[in-house]
Amino acid sequence: MTAPIDRTLAVLELLSLHPEGLTLLAVATRLDLPPSATHRLLNDLLRLGYVCQPVPQGPYALTLRLAALGLSWLGRTGLTDMAQPVLDRLAAACGELVRLSVADGDSLVWVAVAQGATSGLRYDPAREQGSAASLAYSASGRAWAASLPQDRALSLIAAQGLTPPEGAAQGSQLDLAGMIEVLAQTRAAGHGEAVDCFLDGMAAIAVALPAEGPSPGCLSIAGPAVRLTAARRAELLPALHAAAEEIMAIAPASQLLRGAP
Repeated sequence: MTAPIDRTLAVLELLSLHPEGLTLLAVATRLDLPPSATHRLLNDLLRLGYVCQPVPQGPYALTLRLAALGLSWLGRTGLTDMAQPVLDRLAAACGELVRLSVADGDSLVWVAVAQGATSGLRYDPAREQGSAASLAYSASGRAWAASLPQDRALSLIAAQGLTPPEGAAQGSQLDLAGMIEVLAQTRAAGHGEAVDCFLDGMAAIAVALPAEGPSPGCLSIAGPAVRLTAARRAELLPALHAAAEEIMAIAPASQLLRGAP
């Protein structure tokens, strides 16, 4: 990581994972950068308004400027305006969390959400919004990977890694043979499932947005496993498929879905 732009983006990505901020030494250590160079990068970001340092000599943290850029861009794609009513209706009907993810190069990114659970146990993954879905362990990741050619799917999964997410149930670890079996089961079923392997106590089902060739994204329903049982998941599948088809029927209104590979 020698180019200034590489270092700058690495700093931004690191700080995005730590909303409480990090000290200069912590940033330098985690990115294996000289403290002097790290100080210059942080000062440049501070001057440009992307980073703040509320206390002199204290931690550096992101401002809202970067998030505002992302939200502004996402709004201009038309995706949220187009898809949100569909997500809201599905969430209200199923009483669980509904999420839309979109293919972005070699990743699947969660971009929109609707919460249908109004009381009791609920799954609220606010920290996951805008992040890449686990291709090996999330229902959305499995559904999207299954829509890809096998070689590409396995290559992307290997690049992301087969280490289960933090919070997954013990015994969730898959090897390559296990992943190949999961992909085969997902293709045969026509949807992806994840129970406890993404987060202990959570279950999810996901369908790839219908398209010829690789899907441009996925739609999922997730909730507590005690409520989202196998029978309940099967009951919700027709509504999930119908919502995915509805999104794709109006997909031309969104540049993001039109341009997805």
